[in-house]
Amino acid sequence: MSDAVTSGAKRLDDTTVGTITIGGDLTVRRLGFGAMRISGARNPEGVRDREEARRLCRTVVDRGVNFLDAANIYGYGECEEIIGEALRPYPDDLVVATKAGFRPEKIEPGQTSLPPLGRPEHIKEECDKSLARLGLDVIDLYQVHVPDPEVPYEDTVGAFVELQQAGKVRHIGVSNVNLEQLAIARSLCEVVSVQNRYNAGQRTSDPVLEVCERDGIAFLPWAPIILEDTPAEVAIAAVAADHGASTQQVGIQWLLHRSPAMLPIPGTSNVAHAEANLDAAWLSLTDEELGRLDAAVAG
Repeated sequence: MSDAVTSGAKRLDDTTVGTITIGGDLTVRRLGFGAMRISGARNPEGVRDREEARRLCRTVVDRGVNFLDAANIYGYGECEEIIGEALRPYPDDLVVATKAGFRPEKIEPGQTSLPPLGRPEHIKEECDKSLARLGLDVIDLYQVHVPDPEVPYEDTVGAFVELQQAGKVRHIGVSNVNLEQLAIARSLCEVVSVQNRYNAGQRTSDPVLEVCERDGIAFLPWAPIILEDTPAEVAIAAVAADHGASTQQVGIQWLLHRSPAMLPIPGTSNVAHAEANLDAAWLSLTDEELGRLDAAVAG
């Protein structure tokens, strides 16, 4: 019999998935929402629809999510605008995090990613733009999106520190870092979060996660439910079939069990998909199933 929730009727609370405290003063539920794709939300006719994007934001917050992850480059600024339009005035317990560190332009043919841009003057300019788009005076969590090989990492992180000293940023996080880069950032400021690619099939950031767990730093896995072509895919599919759940729901539950530092932020442009991801909070996996998944990942 399936124990997966499909009605979308239940609301997350502090006991459903637990909470995590970021920077000592931002306590959020341990299942957030990655807003990268919201500007691509479409109406029933298949046309991109900004109101549908706003509805998506309101839906996840109404379901109890109180941590949203954005970036200046998502939708070329539209992501932050949509969040502001949908949710202002913001609920008191809602944390909206955002990032800077890529060049804000369209991806050229042949590119798989925008090029990094970590110059301090760029970071400061983008912070002001993000504040305006989100309608905020202070960004609760501002993250260094990616190290720029053309700019000393100390200089890029230093710009975030200056923004914090100016009162525009409350806390600083980093993303796409290895242990050495994390150590550099921590030598300059208190780093309260790390956002690296991580899921049941891709665990190269385990050493970074171990530091985060040891030192009370929140770990935000990006691409948390993209499992294709990994050794864990078959094992996760089997567990999902036993529960009448989706592989994405099983992947989210595995992350929640993986570490108390983990704050999964699955994202989508589709309201129904967002509801299904949140329903993963009520999926109960046995110790035997979790052990099977761990073994599959390790293999």
